[in-house]
Amino acid sequence: MEILWVLMAAMMLGIVLVPFLRRGRSGIAQVHPGHPDAADPENYGFAREEELDIRMPGPDQDLLDVLEVVQHTQDYRAAQQLLAGTDAGSERRWQRVQAFAGAASLELRQQPGGVGQSPGGQWLRVWRAEAPKDAGGAAVHAEFLVQQAWRTATPGTDEFRIIMEEAKAACSEAALLAPGDPVPYIVELSVARGLAYPRAEFEQLWLKILDRAPAHMGAHLAALHYWCEKWHGSRQLAGEFAEAAAARAPQGSLLSAMPLFAVFEHLPEVNLVSGFYQSEVVTKAIHGALHAAHSARPDDPMSAHVRHLLVFFLVRAERWAEAMDQLIHIDGHVGALPWTLSQDPAAEFAVYRALAVAGYEANGGSPATLPH
Repeated sequence: MEILWVLMAAMMLGIVLVPFLRRGRSGIAQVHPGHPDAADPENYGFAREEELDIRMPGPDQDLLDVLEVVQHTQDYRAAQQLLAGTDAGSERRWQRVQAFAGAASLELRQQPGGVGQSPGGQWLRVWRAEAPKDAGGAAVHAEFLVQQAWRTATPGTDEFRIIMEEAKAACSEAALLAPGDPVPYIVELSVARGLAYPRAEFEQLWLKILDRAPAHMGAHLAALHYWCEKWHGSRQLAGEFAEAAAARAPQGSLLSAMPLFAVFEHLPEVNLVSGFYQSEVVTKAIHGALHAAHSARPDDPMSAHVRHLLVFFLVRAERWAEAMDQLIHIDGHVGALPWTLSQDPAAEFAVYRALAVAGYEANGGSPATLPH
C-alpha cells in the first residue's frame, strides 16, 4: 500500500535557510554532508545513515538473534520457542509475530520457487505441518497471509479476496488454539479492513480484543486504519476513536498518543509547516504523545513508534530541542511510521534528524547542552 500526500513549505533556522520541502507525505529535500546548511549528527553520537536498522522501530536483540538462526538453518524451532516464552497479551508478542511473518513473506518474494528450487519461507510451512496445534505458528501463518495479500494483490480483486478469506480462516484457527490471546484478533483487524467488514461486524471483532487486551497500543493502531477516511470511516470517526482511546488510557499507557496518529493519517494535502504544525489541533496531539512517551515504561516496545512520529511532527513544528530529546531515545532504528512510507526509510529519517540538529544548533544548542 502506498499512501501519497503532498506537503510544500519553507523552514527557517535562524539565519540559515533550509531547502524547500518536496512533494510527498514526509519528504524533505536532502541536506547533503558538506553542504553549508548541514549539521553533523555524529557529533551527538547518532548512528551513520548506512548503520540505521530499517527492520524494526526499536531494539529487540532476542528477535534478531532468532531470525538469524531461523533464516540460516531454515529450522522454525527457535521462533517457536521465542514466541512460546513471550507473554500472549504483550505488545512484543504482536511485534514478533509480525516480524516472523514478514521475514517469511520477504523470503518468498526473493525466492518464489520453481523447477528444482524450493520457495522461500519454507520453515513456516514446515512449522505449520509439524506443529499444527502450536498457537504461535498459527498466528504467524495468519499474519503471513495478510501480508501476502497486501503485498502481492490489489484490494478489490478476486485474488486479494481469496487470500484474505484464507487469512480470515487462519485467524479463526489461531484464536481457537489460544482463546485468551488477542493476537489472532489483531491480525484479523487487517482482514476486516481489506474485506470491508460492516461496522457492526468490525465492532464485534474489536470487543473481542478489548476483552483480552484493552490497552494494547498495537491493536489500537491497527483498528485506527479501519476508521480512517481512506478506508471505511472518516476524519471525524478516526478522531473520535483516537480521542476515546486516549481518554480511557490507564497510567503508563501509550494510548494518549493515539490522536497524533489520527492527525497523521489525515494530513491535509498542502499546508505550511509554521501554520498547520503549530496549530491548536496538532499541538494538543503532540502534547498527548509527549505525555505518553514520558509516562510509558522504558521497555515498552511501542514507545519507539510514538517517538518516531513525534520526531516527524516536532521537526515540522520547529520544536528542535524536543525533537532532539526524542532522537536520543530512538536513534539507530527506523522501522516505523513515517519513515517506512518512504522508499528509503533511512535516508528520510536522516534528513529529519539533520534538520533537528541544525535547528537545535541555530538556537544555541550543542552536544554539551543535550541531556542524555
